[in-house]
Amino acid sequence: MGKPKIASDWLAGCAGCHMSLLDIDERIIKIAELADLRAMPITDLKEPDEDGVAVGILEGGVNNSANEEVAHRMRSRCTLLVALGDCAVFGGVPAMRNMFTLQEVLRRAYVETESTDSEGKIPDDPELAVPQKVRALHEVVPVDIFVPGCPPDPDVIYYVLSELAQGRKPEIIGDKLHWH
Repeated sequence: MGKPKIASDWLAGCAGCHMSLLDIDERIIKIAELADLRAMPITDLKEPDEDGVAVGILEGGVNNSANEEVAHRMRSRCTLLVALGDCAVFGGVPAMRNMFTLQEVLRRAYVETESTDSEGKIPDDPELAVPQKVRALHEVVPVDIFVPGCPPDPDVIYYVLSELAQGRKPEIIGDKLHWH
């Protein structure tokens, strides 16, 4: 049997969790020895393999239809799905939008900001037909492992990847719950 395949992608978030993943530095070589790193920030592949991966990792909340598509595609192509970071686990900062109506949020973002010119208007783009609220990943697809943090500490990410690459389900308890 070959090395397990691992793929990742991001949804509505800042990409800080993937930056923290990259902050495992040279330990990525150890992970690459244990697992086949597929669609990730360090590869040119953009989607998980059609024939599936052992582990799928998603960061960010589900904010729009494109995020939903990515979440469903990853879930359908992986054996274990990891919610990486507070946005994926809880909705995080993007979910602050949930305290307002969608129209209020779009108006503030595109019309009322200090940097908007006098022609400011809400774009007519189908991608702005977003759900009424930002959702945590588990509200859209089943999640197997939750790794909280904003972002999770690189040591925790290394632990999670190492355990998964060796076929073990990591326990995110105690000192594994720390973050920056």
